[in-house]
Amino acid sequence: MRLFPLFGPKMQKSGSKWLKVVQIYYVCLGRPPTKSGQERQPLQSMTFFTSEYESKLDAKGRLVLPARIKAQLPESGGNELVIRRGFEPCLILYPMVEFKKVFSKISGLNEFNEEYRKLQRNFLSGVITVELDNNGRFLIPKNMLAYAHIEKDAMLVGTGNKVEVWNPAIYEKQIIQDPGELSKLAEKYLNE
Repeated sequence: MRLFPLFGPKMQKSGSKWLKVVQIYYVCLGRPPTKSGQERQPLQSMTFFTSEYESKLDAKGRLVLPARIKAQLPESGGNELVIRRGFEPCLILYPMVEFKKVFSKISGLNEFNEEYRKLQRNFLSGVITVELDNNGRFLIPKNMLAYAHIEKDAMLVGTGNKVEVWNPAIYEKQIIQDPGELSKLAEKYLNE
């Protein structure tokens, strides 16, 4: 198939390479290139948290957000975070922009369905918005600390678009120790 029928073979080869560049641009940035004189739309930030971080609560129940996690927060609304109770005994920490995606799904459920109402009630009752102070700390309510069995030490675990906050001893029990088991899970869910 000739992508550029009016041009010679050399131009067609070059044109197909540029087509790939444009396709990659669309996939990675989610927006077309601008024409000269047009203002570029701001990119939506992509939140990507990874790794484990040991941390401690201060006497007031505040946790310092590790610098690497803080650096990944979106610029818009970067000081506003959402904490929710996890499905396991941990807390889930979202940047506001990421939580809005989850909230959109849960709030879009039909309120006339009893199971949906039960899910909404239990999911959203365990949610609170917090702000980072100038030192990168945020206050975790006592009832949430009790839910996650966090007293002084905490383990923060980046899981893509969110961060889990665990009691280190409980977290250790959640980790897969056998590489073979991890390999089987990866094969089951990531194999194409």
